[in-house]
Amino acid sequence: MKTEHVMIGVSIAAALATLPSMALASNAALSGIDTTEAPRVTQTVDNSVVSTLSNTHLSLIAHATLAGAVDDAMPMNHMQLILQRSALRSSALESLITAQHDPSSAKYQQWITPEEFGSTFGVADADINAVKSWLTSQGFTVNAVYPNKSQIDFSGTAGLVRQAFHTQENHYIVSHVDHIANATDISVPSALQAVVIGVAGLNDFRPQPLHVPPQVAQYDSSKHSFKLQSSSTVRPGAQAVNFPNYGVRGFAPYDMQTIYSVSPLYTSGLTGTGIVIAVVEDQDMDVTDWPNFVSQFGLGGYGGTFKQFQPQLTPSTGNCTDPGGANPDGESIETVLDSEYSTAIAPGAHIWVSTCSDSDSSNFFGGVYLAADNLINNTNAAGRPNVISASYGWAEGMTDAASKAAIDIMWAQGDAEGISVFVSAGDSGSNPSFNGSIINGAGIDANSFGTSPNDTVVGGSDTADILDGTTSKYFNSTPNAVYGTAKSYVPEITWNTSCGNTVAAQKLVGLTALQFCKNALIYDPYGFYVTSESGSGGPSSVDSKPAWQRIVYGAAKDQSRDLPDVSLFGGSYGGYSWVILCTGANPCTPNFTSPVELVAGTSLSSPMFAGIQALIDQGVKQAGGPVDQGNAAPTLYELARNEYGGPTGSQPPTLSDCNSNNGTKGTSKCVFYNITEGGNSTQCIQLQGEVTPDCYFYGTIADFQQAYGPTQVGLTSTSTTKYNSNTAAFPSTAGWSFANGLGSVNATNLLAAWKKFNALP
Repeated sequence: MKTEHVMIGVSIAAALATLPSMALASNAALSGIDTTEAPRVTQTVDNSVVSTLSNTHLSLIAHATLAGAVDDAMPMNHMQLILQRSALRSSALESLITAQHDPSSAKYQQWITPEEFGSTFGVADADINAVKSWLTSQGFTVNAVYPNKSQIDFSGTAGLVRQAFHTQENHYIVSHVDHIANATDISVPSALQAVVIGVAGLNDFRPQPLHVPPQVAQYDSSKHSFKLQSSSTVRPGAQAVNFPNYGVRGFAPYDMQTIYSVSPLYTSGLTGTGIVIAVVEDQDMDVTDWPNFVSQFGLGGYGGTFKQFQPQLTPSTGNCTDPGGANPDGESIETVLDSEYSTAIAPGAHIWVSTCSDSDSSNFFGGVYLAADNLINNTNAAGRPNVISASYGWAEGMTDAASKAAIDIMWAQGDAEGISVFVSAGDSGSNPSFNGSIINGAGIDANSFGTSPNDTVVGGSDTADILDGTTSKYFNSTPNAVYGTAKSYVPEITWNTSCGNTVAAQKLVGLTALQFCKNALIYDPYGFYVTSESGSGGPSSVDSKPAWQRIVYGAAKDQSRDLPDVSLFGGSYGGYSWVILCTGANPCTPNFTSPVELVAGTSLSSPMFAGIQALIDQGVKQAGGPVDQGNAAPTLYELARNEYGGPTGSQPPTLSDCNSNNGTKGTSKCVFYNITEGGNSTQCIQLQGEVTPDCYFYGTIADFQQAYGPTQVGLTSTSTTKYNSNTAAFPSTAGWSFANGLGSVNATNLLAAWKKFNALP
């Protein structure tokens, strides 16, 4: 279809007639907010007069191998045109969310609906209609305008994309995988430029689940440990750790409940009853797993429920279809992990496994994004959860501007509606895009799914008992009736499996991490033990630092939204400690007479913190407050300031009293356990022909993994010329840090402090 000279007339008079009125005060949150504005599309939409929208293609494809253009007939379904709200409405939304988290404001915890979000803070109807008309004129099918009035779901073909947006969809080979992406930034008619950010869905790069590959293991009742059935998985540093017969530890829900002081809440009736936790996924799980898990670990008496479904808009756009996998052979371990360990912490909660297929959408975040977005935009209050956990991630450098804007709009909307959102920080140190591999060709970055100021990001810690030699102090030698062994809180360090683990280097061989890594080259000349596996953290290059992140001791002196906010157990050095899953392929049996699967990662940390939030929600409601709390981070930082002190001035004694290293001594009244040992500086490499920034190279591997030729190896660092505690990316430090955020929590004390903050009994 020839579209070069298509003209679409816009009647300004008609548009003015559709101006929104001042927000009605029927909702106290919107009282006094006037976002009335004139339409911003005031000129005739002329396809021959276009403007380029910056950063609407992925810069990484400049270094990828072009493998040819896609066929013009290739369907591109359920793309999302992301709309740009005005400065007036952006400012008004930011002010509202600030007030919703300010106990001194009359709008504190006064949440709004998706429709109210759209009418007050979305794009004006007249402007939306102009964009819809243009899309239709270009041959696209407009499936729906979301209730948030910030995105339009539309479908077409690669050929229509090329003609309308002036960019070519190509095949690119990245890390030996065929991807589809637009070759250049897109263009739109200049008349629409003010109201269009871009299109999410022009590439198929998606965030990945953030867990360590699961291991099948058989329980040895005589040794009370698990033996991995396969040793094929690389276990960095294992040569320096004594694993008798390769026995490893599998934590049960009881252990997590005990370590983070969750179980005392159960005795007061707080189990998450009445709270909905949605885990958002892109693949189903075998629905028999969850009841098996609940039964095996004694969680069945708390009344929790489970359902797996595809969240839809009303009326349905068809953009969320069943991804399949609800069977032992096809299920997603990520989905199993998220559902089971949110229940492990909040056994009385309603668990919604919300899944959407990737295959029906070429949207950047595919099914995970759509599952979360459709829940948040459900106009039926009963269809919206109280808490969302998203255990997926990808670096901002791997994300185009439109997709990043879509994520941030989604989480801001969820926050304004009162939904608490938790996102995993990542599993590869200072760049979350290398889970299961090694940082190369990229520098310091942060999880684009979590750098919004309207969600709470959870990093990964490790129990310190193995390297400290204090296991008998904190764990019983034999498990109890529900397979737990933890006695109390256990000191924590940053989860880091690489030789960059400063605690492992010092405890095992009395060396610095740098010397530990250099020595490792002698025993590992081909780099098979090189890894970047670690809890992630880093600064955003897109989102600015929210005011609440500046108020605590140790806060980075930058202008960026920094990750993570908090941490919980994510994994262990040497692959010694895991959590136990009950899967379809390896269901749990009494006393573990058959093999089970063990797993780790910040995909564990996020749903566990979502479970803690469910307990807080129920506790606040029981005390007479509102059930929904919105983004947890502003409150968490306020509470942490009370314990750690502010960014300047003298620090309270609780800064040292609440150091995780103290274990149970003196920390009984602490809300946070400040993790100050270790860090997430991991190994990084530079292959021939590429450049890896933010890496201090300490040696060269003659033939990396006997396949890649000479390769430089280093440690992630803010300096390429020196490596020490000041330049490592990143060390654990007192107060807040890039390694572990505010640290982990005592859930019982957190609830008490949360209620006090809200002036509740």
